[in-house]
Amino acid sequence: MKKYNIEKTEEEWKENLTPEQYRILRGKGTEAPHTGEYNLHFEDGEYQCAACGEQLFESNAKFESGCGWPSFDNAIDGKVEYVQDRTFGMIRTEILCSNCGSHLGHVFDDGPTETGQRFCVNSASINFNQ
Repeated sequence: MKKYNIEKTEEEWKENLTPEQYRILRGKGTEAPHTGEYNLHFEDGEYQCAACGEQLFESNAKFESGCGWPSFDNAIDGKVEYVQDRTFGMIRTEILCSNCGSHLGHVFDDGPTETGQRFCVNSASINFNQ
């Protein structure tokens, strides 16, 4: 099992996260589309991992994808880990915080910008800082 800079017991994660954050970040859950706080949020600043505070995405990488979740066309170099996900009969690329291993969402190769990527992120897995 990979070691991360931030490691906690499951009980410590439960104490530090809301039940919804724990379900998504540690249990690899997904919030319902069009319900997340940051889906239609477009202020200048940075998006950080809700579990450990690591900066993951810049606001200038965010775009409206229409998918119902916050979407970014790029992550900050080295801040996101990519893992093949074969759940639900699909092959996808899961994205994790490289600092603590928490689940953020998935990345797809259907983005509309020059990167061609769409990082589809759960609002519960990130915090915004101006």
